[in-house]
Amino acid sequence: MRLPGLALSAALAFALPQAAIAQDMPTTPAGKEALDILKQIVAVPSVIGRGNVPKVAEIIKARLVAGGFAPEDVTFTPVEGTDTGYLTARYRGRDPKLKPVVINPHMDVVEANPADWARDPFTPVVENGYLYGRGSADDKGDLSMVVAALIDLKRQGWVPSRDVILGASGDEETLMRSTAKLAEALRNAELVLNADGGGGELANDFTPIVYSVQAGEKTYADLKLSITDEGGHSSRPGKFNAIGAMARALAKIDAYKFPPQLSPLTKAYWQGAAPSAPADVAPAMRAFAANPADQAAIDTLSSHPEYVGLVRTTCVPTMVQGGHAANALPQSVTANVNCRIFPGTTRAEARAIIQRLVDDDRVSVELTDDGSLEAPESPLRDDVMAAVAKAVHERVPGLVIVPSMSAGASDSMYFRALGIPAYGVAATFMRPDDDFSLGLDERLPLATIDPGVKQWETLLRTLLK
Repeated sequence: MRLPGLALSAALAFALPQAAIAQDMPTTPAGKEALDILKQIVAVPSVIGRGNVPKVAEIIKARLVAGGFAPEDVTFTPVEGTDTGYLTARYRGRDPKLKPVVINPHMDVVEANPADWARDPFTPVVENGYLYGRGSADDKGDLSMVVAALIDLKRQGWVPSRDVILGASGDEETLMRSTAKLAEALRNAELVLNADGGGGELANDFTPIVYSVQAGEKTYADLKLSITDEGGHSSRPGKFNAIGAMARALAKIDAYKFPPQLSPLTKAYWQGAAPSAPADVAPAMRAFAANPADQAAIDTLSSHPEYVGLVRTTCVPTMVQGGHAANALPQSVTANVNCRIFPGTTRAEARAIIQRLVDDDRVSVELTDDGSLEAPESPLRDDVMAAVAKAVHERVPGLVIVPSMSAGASDSMYFRALGIPAYGVAATFMRPDDDFSLGLDERLPLATIDPGVKQWETLLRTLLK
């Protein structure tokens, strides 16, 4: 792994003309197959509650079997009590006694309301250098590139040193029941390569900035805030109103900023990313790495959506429900506060902080069953980092590679909790202005597909030679 000290000119040397990056369609057979797979699975609304994850798995299995995988090596396992499950596909290696390497993308996506989108979210649209559609970036893009890479390697006759198992979960975006089952089924794995973490960062002028390897992540937690009251007629208001009390509680949470924090992992990220970061944030990265109490650096980094989650724990209101009639005093109000907790603070400790912040005995604060758990960081293995470096530098010569902590949650937590090291090594390179994951008009740059497939192939060939 190479951290600070790589010449910025090396990264800039790779910068392509904007038109080329924005408009390139895949030209290699594997890249074209990845795009075709992506179109096919974006068209399947694999949203929790719709029962469509098995349909995505069927598409992936058909592709893999057509590409040379034995049908019995590709299976879908339903998870009891849910409408989802997980897919595994075994790419057999030379020594079956060795522990396998797992590649972990996910097949599910978050809900999308077609009325809110400029294009139907479940109709893949290729336009202006992008493929638009729900899940195109999170995580069906990398899923498609992984599948295309495995098929291409199989057709080339490549045999890895040990088994490679594609393990695709089916509810990463919700309660992760399939992830828990998948991790348990593959608990003998040597390591996990997560296709839904890390990746390449581009400046908004398309200049490559850094490639990050996700070796840890913040802990996810949903807090349920509740208030109940006797209610009554709206013409007879009293001193207490449940909606008003909830509004005051949420206003406190909205205004509160957790103390900035710096861990060895995030310090390495700030130091490694600074040499090639945009001029408006690079000094702040250096300053924050040197002194996490530097308020100017905190303010600068927190003003950027791509960096704010790495600065501190965040807890934000995301949903509110209350009242039962327009002319009645509310009898109950509930709200959801979503927290992304910096390592070192437990879910229970974050809940206690929010409870003290609300400072109202009538507002209960409870941790919900959201499928999350606390997990340790993964050690930076030399073999993994060397293989990542080779694959990334084939694509972007000299690009800085840094370890990182993800501000969002991923399947890796379940593997890490079992003591299996997991690394986010997504092959998507994207600008902040193009990242609409989970949001309106989600899209994947077409130009990332060809090199993305090649990146996965080189990574696997190098790591499992």
